[in-house]
Amino acid sequence: MLGCLLAATVLAACGEATAGSGAKASTPRAAAGASGELLAGTAVGSAAARRPAGTTKEVADPLERDSYPAPASVKHASAATPAKAGEAIVAAGAPSDAEVRRELAQMQAVERSAKQAQQHQLTPVAGGESIGGNGTIPIPAGVPEVIQKVIAGANEITDFPYVYGGGHASFVDNAYDCSGSVSYALAAGGLLSAPETSGELESWGAPGPGRYITVYANAGHTYMYVDGVLYDTAGRSGVYASRWQVGAVDNAGYVVRHWPGL
Repeated sequence: MLGCLLAATVLAACGEATAGSGAKASTPRAAAGASGELLAGTAVGSAAARRPAGTTKEVADPLERDSYPAPASVKHASAATPAKAGEAIVAAGAPSDAEVRRELAQMQAVERSAKQAQQHQLTPVAGGESIGGNGTIPIPAGVPEVIQKVIAGANEITDFPYVYGGGHASFVDNAYDCSGSVSYALAAGGLLSAPETSGELESWGAPGPGRYITVYANAGHTYMYVDGVLYDTAGRSGVYASRWQVGAVDNAGYVVRHWPGL
């Protein structure tokens, strides 16, 4: 693959890597409204906000072979901005964060039952662990709005091809690698203002697992669990198969991060 053959060049400027797709959209602003306010005004934020861009280099993704890297002949339309994806697909009539907090104690049993039912309904496509159907998962109403937007963003690009470096130069691209995929989804929830490499995501948010969202990252690869469902480029069932996957993976060797309160 071109990304592997030119690894030295790509790694020297990882923050500027592109998918080779020709997409030339500018980096969008973080999601507006409440999600944007969550990112601003907190000391525990994106690593990019605390150090110059490009100071953390990303090594070649060791799981690239398992991510069905797309050949040069594969073409895909560019994605919308994360903010647009989050606002457009979020569940109609979703409760605000304040409403969710007030009702959370009463809804815990219902959420557990719904999550178990959803996990039982998820079945993999032959050739990997990608879920079937159109590759998206339903956006639950009983979770914070930020999480709904992260899921909506992940759904937006879930079946896009994998290309090493995809989504690095801009959120708007037509193929995404592991860190490009996670960055896009987080940005849809207002939890990231610019794409980050796998190594940079090791410093995202706060240490440890979260209740709704947990990011696993090391220098070469990253993935996350959102409301208990795995979102990963490695292990998919094909070039256009879903990043949402059935089951779980071995988390050994990864830094564990979450967003405070989530």
